[in-house]
Amino acid sequence: QVQLVESGGGLVQAGGSLRLSCAVSGRAFSDYAMGWFRQAPGKEREFVAAFSWRGVSTYYADSVRGRFTISGDNAKNTVYLQMNDLKPEDTAVYYCGAGSTTVSLDIWGQGTLVTVSS
Repeated sequence: QVQLVESGGGLVQAGGSLRLSCAVSGRAFSDYAMGWFRQAPGKEREFVAAFSWRGVSTYYADSVRGRFTISGDNAKNTVYLQMNDLKPEDTAVYYCGAGSTTVSLDIWGQGTLVTVSS
């Protein structure tokens, strides 16, 4: 059974940076498509970034492209989301997901809260 545990969230000022981590256990993350979604208060969960199985392709939401980078470390079996130039509208709970494709992520972590102050 694959388990995902996110960490790295916190409070940061606008323009700052954070790196979120998603520790994967049970199987290698490279066996899955992996992605990050976020959910702001009162809003639906939305796509942030993802890479396909074996990292062949990478995808980003328009709102984060050029500021966020998704990556993975096979040795640590961990997926990261580097977030730069953070904006107050990036405030949300960020969730790591795994699945057979980037549009069918169905295994989720518990989430980590990111708060960006203006």
